[in-house]
Amino acid sequence: MDTIDRPSGRAPRVTAAMVAQRAGVSTATVSLVANGKTRGRVSEDNISRVREAISELGYVVDGIGSSLAKGVSSIVILVAPDISNPFFAKVIAGVRETLGADYQLLLSVTDAGEFPHAEDVRKLMALRPAGLLVDAPNAGFLEELSAAGPLVLLDAPGLEAYAASVNLDVAHGARELAAHLADSGHTRAAYVDSVTGTATFDVRRNAFLEEAKARGISVPPDCIISTTIDVGAAAEAFALAWPQWQRSGVTAVVCGTDTHAYGVLQEARVAGVLIPQELAVAGFDDLPYSATSNPGLTSVHLPAMPLGRKAGQQLRGLMAGLELEEPHVTLDSSLVVRGSTG
Repeated sequence: MDTIDRPSGRAPRVTAAMVAQRAGVSTATVSLVANGKTRGRVSEDNISRVREAISELGYVVDGIGSSLAKGVSSIVILVAPDISNPFFAKVIAGVRETLGADYQLLLSVTDAGEFPHAEDVRKLMALRPAGLLVDAPNAGFLEELSAAGPLVLLDAPGLEAYAASVNLDVAHGARELAAHLADSGHTRAAYVDSVTGTATFDVRRNAFLEEAKARGISVPPDCIISTTIDVGAAAEAFALAWPQWQRSGVTAVVCGTDTHAYGVLQEARVAGVLIPQELAVAGFDDLPYSATSNPGLTSVHLPAMPLGRKAGQQLRGLMAGLELEEPHVTLDSSLVVRGSTG
């Protein structure tokens, strides 16, 4: 049997034609074997010869290239802000679990605290993705993106008019948190927000502030600060703000994410502030570390993996050309009370 001569230096990419030459079959037969479509079409002898040639040459099927030739790839793009937030790792795991091996998940992210630009995402659309997932967007981004094709939004309250969505009822958890602090006797609080400017953070902040006001908790404008979703950034911001907050009578700090809250807890320990005796601290997300921190962190539980799973299910339905029975889904949130609020 003829051999394939390779030039010295870097080996060329192995092609279906090279496999066909080695096995003594057509490239069409190689394609059928490589894609598992041999039933009733290819003899067992030819299947064996092609598989042997594939193994010898190290041939890898160019799934993306062949999909592009058909007008669409097997890529699914997930657009997410601030991937440094551990919450997104669980969302991604949920998406990947649902998509399985049929699709390749491509992440589009930017630096911490910045949301991806629509122009950058549009460049990725040249890959002709099978579908698009956008986590925690804002209306301006969606307007500028004007994406065609299957699209599902995650954690995008108030933006249901743009596309199918899977949301989290963060407002419910925020109201529960305000009620818990009021019942614990707090009358003055501060809030540490995210700088990403996405709709979900607006909802959790506004819901908490409204319920806090209704229950007699004052949160003055100078007691609201914003940082990137980063422990160090939150710790530094709290260190600068705490002396003034303490003088004004603040006894509770609510953070837009658990990551922010970890920074507050860290700096509070450095400053010798007793948690929760002098200061109650709470967050959103209920990350795994929140149950084991010292003290355990009170947090609004947001189901990250179910969010990713459901969004993946919705997108798979759209990519299959199905009409979704329930295009807009909302998952429940709940308050988990731990030692950081007493």
